[in-house]
Amino acid sequence: MSLHFTAAEEHGGDRVDRFVSAQSGTLSRSRVKALIEEGHLTCGGVPVLEPADTVKAGQIYTLRIPAATPAVPEGERVAFDVLYEDADLIVLNKPAGLVVHPAPGNETGTLVNGLIAHCGESLKGIGGERRPGIVHRLDKDTSGLMVVAKTEQAHLALSADFAARRIDRAYLAFCWGCPQPGEGEYEGDIGRDKRDRKRMAIVTHGGKWALTRYRILQAFDMGAALVQCRLATGRTHQIRVHFSANGHPLVGDPVYLRRIPAAAKGLSASARAAALDFPRQALHAARLGFTHPRTGEQMLFEAPMPEDMLALGEALGLDPEKAVVL
Repeated sequence: MSLHFTAAEEHGGDRVDRFVSAQSGTLSRSRVKALIEEGHLTCGGVPVLEPADTVKAGQIYTLRIPAATPAVPEGERVAFDVLYEDADLIVLNKPAGLVVHPAPGNETGTLVNGLIAHCGESLKGIGGERRPGIVHRLDKDTSGLMVVAKTEQAHLALSADFAARRIDRAYLAFCWGCPQPGEGEYEGDIGRDKRDRKRMAIVTHGGKWALTRYRILQAFDMGAALVQCRLATGRTHQIRVHFSANGHPLVGDPVYLRRIPAAAKGLSASARAAALDFPRQALHAARLGFTHPRTGEQMLFEAPMPEDMLALGEALGLDPEKAVVL
């Protein structure tokens, strides 16, 4: 369904989210803001992505309202490897390409849908509903370890541990170039990129503090490197943003790598081709440690590099013994 609004002279200069909400007569401003940020508002066929944009008198605004989705996602068969499961939680190895949570454009076939089907009646649920407790996320094309709560009590406890940075998380990534020194920290507040709503960026105002610690596990001349990353914070796209901002974007990153990096010249022709053709960000959540929310037991899990990253490493000249977190 689409709604059309023509801005009169008196509407000129108003915030667009306030204007659309008032003209609709039924949609709250917060709902309109969310729809705008999801790309559902256009003006003259051009997307309006900022709720704070000003209205232009005489223009026609079109708001597309997506079809309603079920309040509780439905169970579906989705492939992922289960490393551990009990009555409180489940630890899994998420494959690249799997979206974690239903959202516009990805309403079905997500990890949440798969967990509902996998857990069945053992999923006691959050808020009285049979749905898993997602306490952290991985980007769609990032592979690796996740822990998901099956009960509200586990969800609350794990969420508190993530917020207090009591979780042990380590990632493996291939980046362009060779960060210097061999180990160090990348720091900088991360917020939404004002020029592109799909990107995050290092910002001076309105962001959240983020710290990524890295260590080079193997350098491939000066063209690329395998790095281990540990997160002191957990911001959206944190590793990808920090490495890109410091001149070492992740191999294959479709959002933060928009041109062939100069470092590519430092690789052999075959290695350069393998890296340039890699179809996703070369990032894998390899280690996850936490305290069990009910028993107090220290839990530690590791997941080896997936086959596509191992193949990339082989093309670059990776020593297999280096492809593990330290």
